[in-house]
Amino acid sequence: MHARTWTILVVWGALCFLTSPTGAAEPAKPNVIFILCDDLARGDLGCYGQARIKTPHLDQLAREGIRFTQGYTGAPVCAPSRAVLMTGKHTGHNPIRANREIKPEGQLPLPANTYTVARLFKDHGYATACTGKWGLGMFDSTGSPLKVGFDHFFGYNCQRHAHSYFPAYLYRDDQRIELDRKTYAQNLIADDTLAWVKANQARPFFLYYALTLPHGRYEIDDLGEYARTDWTAEQKTYAAMVTRMDRDIGRLLALLKELKLDEKTLVVVAGDNGSAFGPDSPLGKFFDQSGGLRGFKRGMYEGGLRQACLVRWPGVAPAGRVCDEPWAFWDFLPTCQELLGVKADAAKADGVSVLPLFRGQPGPKRTCFYWELHEGNRFIQAVRFGDWKAVKNGPNAGIELYDLQRDPGEKNNLAAGQPQEVKRAAELLHSERSDDPNWPVKKD
Repeated sequence: MHARTWTILVVWGALCFLTSPTGAAEPAKPNVIFILCDDLARGDLGCYGQARIKTPHLDQLAREGIRFTQGYTGAPVCAPSRAVLMTGKHTGHNPIRANREIKPEGQLPLPANTYTVARLFKDHGYATACTGKWGLGMFDSTGSPLKVGFDHFFGYNCQRHAHSYFPAYLYRDDQRIELDRKTYAQNLIADDTLAWVKANQARPFFLYYALTLPHGRYEIDDLGEYARTDWTAEQKTYAAMVTRMDRDIGRLLALLKELKLDEKTLVVVAGDNGSAFGPDSPLGKFFDQSGGLRGFKRGMYEGGLRQACLVRWPGVAPAGRVCDEPWAFWDFLPTCQELLGVKADAAKADGVSVLPLFRGQPGPKRTCFYWELHEGNRFIQAVRFGDWKAVKNGPNAGIELYDLQRDPGEKNNLAAGQPQEVKRAAELLHSERSDDPNWPVKKD
């Protein structure tokens, strides 16, 4: 082949690789922001059907990007869900498989040398920050955010401490900052987040913005428009917390536009687990959060696992797209590997890259999705393979089987009439996990 012809083909190939389906060239090293909202229910957002709570900024983000109808969390409670997001390992292999407190403050830490998505970005020249809530190890432990790839931290380390929105202190990096118990912590966290983005605008960055809103305890410094409603005090406060969360995400999106970083930045927004309220609870029923899904936080039904999930990447992610293809938190690390042109290492992640989905293309083939949870004396599991979903609510419990295509609300247990699918589910519930001394399987 003639040398000039070869050069043209190579250049053309490179341009094809860097060009999105929308025709815009992708930045070689895009910024990545993952916004995690604590206990946010899908039904809390207008773009998922909420009528009473105002979320204009996230609704606009959905119009400008992709809204996923089957985005899955890593676990139905906080710590394991976040550990899955950071490590790319689902809860069958993750070192964190439940919320477990460490006295006097903090949670069971990630083990030494845990490979995280923050480490991935840091190793490739990115500035990295976590703001909001960590919950995977105090600063003197192996799970400190500053030991697993983050350059900067601001907010709460301990989940229990994060229940107070008017705390006595927060942390800047590993230094405790004393507060007066009158300052709304999210104001400080939001300001630090924006300041960090401004300070790092000249280089590629990865921001993990882990807001504590709208997790309880339910506290707000300003009820805003909800003060004028005839709702209960708790209903007003919860709605105001969701709207405050939306406003602060809007501030970040506005800053990206102001700094001309919009088209250089991939933004993902998700909840960390299902709603904290059952559909018949006062808040869950009033705000109609479930959207027809069964279950909520701490359970293995879709209401505890399926999340609000939005992706915005101007010029790359197709605007206004609604995507029904499923993906899960453990796919995030492999997705970032592909984004950076890093060859995926199967030993480092259970997930697969869903970058094609973020570009508006068909998603990858996969065997299954798997979850387990060890809370108190309970050991519960779930597995999805194709449109089949199996739930096992205890070591001695029978396998329940649902067809999510026909029955997304998991109302009809089909196990009795589908022995082959139940057998397949049992095989996956066994093969997708490894034993861990920290998480023994306790018999009922």
